[in-house]
Amino acid sequence: MNTKLVPPLSLLAALNAKSLVNNAVSRVVSNTDTHAQLTSLLNPLLNARSNARRNNQSNLTISRGLLFGSALFGSLLMLSSLPAQASSQPAETDHQQSLLSLNTEQRQLAGIEVSQLSLQAFNLQAVATAQLIVDKDKTITIAPQLDMQVLKRHVVPGEQVTKGQPLLTIGGAEIAAAQANYINAATEWDRIKRMSPGTISASQRMQIEVNAELKRAILASIMMTPAQIAALAKSPSSIGQFQLLASINGRVQQDVATLGQVLIAGTPLMQLTDESYLWVEAEVTPMQADQVNMGSNVLVHVGSRTRNGVIIGRSHEINPQTRTEQVLVRMANPGHELHAGEFAELYLADDQQAKSAGFIVPDAALTRGGDGDWQVFVEQDGGGFSAVEVTVVERQRGLSFIRGLAPQTRVVISGAFFLASEQAKAGFDIHNH
Repeated sequence: MNTKLVPPLSLLAALNAKSLVNNAVSRVVSNTDTHAQLTSLLNPLLNARSNARRNNQSNLTISRGLLFGSALFGSLLMLSSLPAQASSQPAETDHQQSLLSLNTEQRQLAGIEVSQLSLQAFNLQAVATAQLIVDKDKTITIAPQLDMQVLKRHVVPGEQVTKGQPLLTIGGAEIAAAQANYINAATEWDRIKRMSPGTISASQRMQIEVNAELKRAILASIMMTPAQIAALAKSPSSIGQFQLLASINGRVQQDVATLGQVLIAGTPLMQLTDESYLWVEAEVTPMQADQVNMGSNVLVHVGSRTRNGVIIGRSHEINPQTRTEQVLVRMANPGHELHAGEFAELYLADDQQAKSAGFIVPDAALTRGGDGDWQVFVEQDGGGFSAVEVTVVERQRGLSFIRGLAPQTRVVISGAFFLASEQAKAGFDIHNH
């Protein structure tokens, strides 16, 4: 068996080729060589292969190794451009991919509710019991000031009505008499107005005008509208009844009217309430009353909902039984989610903690991140949601006092659990943003 020895020069070339390959692989893996560097590394390998041929070396192992090295360098040369292509993408791509996006239907199904936060200084341990009542500035009681009979109903209790919508048709002997008296007085006054000046004395003219206005005011007291009164004078055959119309947009409440029922003057038939605003009656201790300032902001907590309110009044007297003072707060009620009669908790502003102000959110707004830290979901300008870590300072009665956000940040206060589950499925990590 004949064995060919590898000359030292060919062996050196093979070892050099192997060293060059290993060097190139390590550099590409570490991503530190550029395209030009790989090209320069390839040239010595090709030169070594040419030297082996000139020395008439036919060792198959060396030739194949050199060919493999050449092919490997060609592949590495192509792959070297991939990191550059990846780095050419915008830096914001990863951040955009980390946003959770939901369409309108998904937001509704998940119960997503967003609130814009403002800096607040409240002591969650200082709380006053309260109750929601109707906004008396936006509530109308339907109570005609003449004896009447309910002839027809047009609404049901709890119905939302609009201004001018028929509520009831009422009539009766006194209503018919009042309408007839107005028609006569109005007709007389129209006749006098067409007379030439001096035809009758000024006192007589004044008396007829006052009588017509008196009869008109009686019809207004039974809640006939100016348009209905004007139409009555042109159509005397319609006396004896009229439709009670809604004077505001509101909800029908305290409806006691029954068909055929005869009621005395001033009996409340129903109440219309605009629930877009509500009042809050709170009972505060004398020590808490010292923190009450007209026009100052307060926090109203009802069930799982939290609303901001403004103090509009206080009784300035202590109830002898409860030893508390009554404070009145006005708050917005978008969507009519809250209703009069519900119990609430009132948190007063604490001026002593103004320097350490933060944000108050319901506990439902907080979730745990992948590392166990507290986080909230913030709505971005494009409509997506991103998780932001926060510091929880205090938690009381379903509310959390947090820090770590900028004022006016739009935070998800309902449906955060759904977003957290979607974040976990997508594998987002807020520390990689």
